Amino acid sequence: MVKPFIPQLVYFEPGALEYPLGKTLVDKFNEMGIETRQTTSHNQIRNLPGENHFQKYRIAKSTLVVGVRKTLKFDTSKPSAEYAIPFATGCMGHCHYCYLQTTMGSKPYIRTYVNVDEILEAAENYMQERAPEETRFEASCTSDIVGVDHLTHTLKKAIEYFGRSEFGKLRFVTKFAHVDHLLDAKHNGRTRFRFSINDDYIIKYFEPGTSRLNERIEGAIKIANAGYPLGFIVAPIYLHDGWKKGYEEMFQKLEAELPSFAKKNLTFELIQHRFTMPAKRVIQKNYPMTKLELDEAKRKYKWGKYGIGKYVYKDEEQADIKDTLGGYLKKYFPEAKQEYFT
Repeated sequence: MVKPFIPQLVYFEPGALEYPLGKTLVDKFNEMGIETRQTTSHNQIRNLPGENHFQKYRIAKSTLVVGVRKTLKFDTSKPSAEYAIPFATGCMGHCHYCYLQTTMGSKPYIRTYVNVDEILEAAENYMQERAPEETRFEASCTSDIVGVDHLTHTLKKAIEYFGRSEFGKLRFVTKFAHVDHLLDAKHNGRTRFRFSINDDYIIKYFEPGTSRLNERIEGAIKIANAGYPLGFIVAPIYLHDGWKKGYEEMFQKLEAELPSFAKKNLTFELIQHRFTMPAKRVIQKNYPMTKLELDEAKRKYKWGKYGIGKYVYKDEEQADIKDTLGGYLKKYFPEAKQEYFT
């Protein structure tokens, strides 16, 4: 079982200690006996311990930077929500395929922001602009927020904030089962709690450092019992030998274990595996022994935002994925809503 994340090293940016959460965290980490350091900015962090790239990379992934979020202009987050809400950046997992590999670049440490009230105030402004239409906020675009929240409780505060809001809804996704501190949050049904799930082959070979499928399902049952709207993201859908059998077993397991009431208001999002050329270079550097198939000759090129295209499955393979997984959803979760396939 994967234990909750505990950083080996924590940096504090200058303004962080001016906020109550910053003070709470420095006291907490000192009590835990974790080394804390000051830095003028996360960009100035150099010379992390380690004798080679692999050691430095792994130590960086267990380093936490506590800072202040300066940019309060939110990115859009289609198709899952109107906006991404930034509470944290980076992830303690080691998923080989993760797009954070490239967006985090040479700084794969985890960052958490202490000016939570300012971030929520910015969200309120976005809500008022769109009112009386609902505005959905995605809290896991740049991190697995649940993976660090047992330390910060930022997410818990946000869940309760949106629970009181008139026009806002919160959503996020996680590969971690450490959800106990979120079970008593006053969510009022306004936060959709999603778990990322995959078949056993992909979790075993490509998702080290994350909770296993049975642990994620156990977490989902706790969340359903706490009354949260529940969802699952099947991602990345990856074609390997025996993938049809693997995904059917995953759906069977999920259907057998979820309580029947949780299957009523259930959502699924399906996302095929994709990669960019910059991602391929970083993945092969960080995980040189990976079994991940990154052969662009076997893929279709799809133009993306900012001129960076991605390699997705070819049309006939995409059609096979849609038909196969769509069929499993109809068979095992006939009352669930499939939000999209991308």
